[in-house]
Amino acid sequence: MAFKPLHDRVLVRRIEGEDKTKGGLIIPDTAKEKPAEGEVIALGEGARKDSGELIAPSVKVGDRVLFGKWSGTEVTLEGKELLIMKEGDIMGIIG
Repeated sequence: MAFKPLHDRVLVRRIEGEDKTKGGLIIPDTAKEKPAEGEVIALGEGARKDSGELIAPSVKVGDRVLFGKWSGTEVTLEGKELLIMKEGDIMGIIG
């Protein structure tokens, strides 16, 4: 991909949830919530302290992450819907 986030920003692809409930009912697209789980596609070099020292990112490309429902800015790059968010919006790494 020809996009590189700057500073402490992270490019994330949402991972779609299940289409069925545990009981087997099919959930229509209109009733689905936006998934709060994704995969890191690209990331910036990290944030900087006031002294100018670089703080390396805690996530890496390929990590599955959990983030808030309303985190990030939705963008379309190369026909794919992605999110750009600050690393601080990521709550944790899954698995």
